Amino acid sequence: MSAISSTNELLFSVAGAGASVREEETFGAMTDHRLLEETKAGDEVAFAELVRRYRNQITNYVYRMTGDYDLAVDLAQETFMRVYAAAERYQTSYAFSTYIYRIATNLAISELRRRKRRRLVSLTSFFKERESPSDTCELELPDAGPLQDATFVEDERRAAVARAIATLPEKYRAPLVLRDVEERSYEEIASILRMNEGTVKSRINRARSFLRDKLQAYL
Repeated sequence: MSAISSTNELLFSVAGAGASVREEETFGAMTDHRLLEETKAGDEVAFAELVRRYRNQITNYVYRMTGDYDLAVDLAQETFMRVYAAAERYQTSYAFSTYIYRIATNLAISELRRRKRRRLVSLTSFFKERESPSDTCELELPDAGPLQDATFVEDERRAAVARAIATLPEKYRAPLVLRDVEERSYEEIASILRMNEGTVKSRINRARSFLRDKLQAYL
């Protein structure tokens, strides 16, 4: 990720690069497809407008997928880098939002799978190293007392939802976040994930069922 992080200021500063008010008004009125065409022609201000339109959406989406804000910023940057690098190959047969969410989803899922592999390796090493039966690990139990502060309770509820989403397998997590957090249509989710709408709806219902079971204490 260090290579991606090193491009942070370079990529996202493009969105605030010295475009005149007139240019901003002109590009702000353009469709996403038109901005991609201008980007193909080498216009960096057009690309800056695309970054401005989508960077918060993509960053927040990836954060919901991974639970790591710094990582989300890095992957959002990588998403835009890939859009820029592949501008010549972009097809206008579907919405740009579908295209960019598909790239972001693939990057997030790849990172989740890498993390899962790393955790498995770490757990294997942990159990190999703990040879002595006297080696024990003390766990801190949560305070069972009542929660008095309503704001704290609400914050804890949100955190519980985020933790529960983070436990979902990626095949359920992506469609759930796209539908219930990003509020994308079933049709667009199907296009982003490259599956039929019936499968999308089935996985979302399954994900919601998982979450209900995990969050019973907060409902």
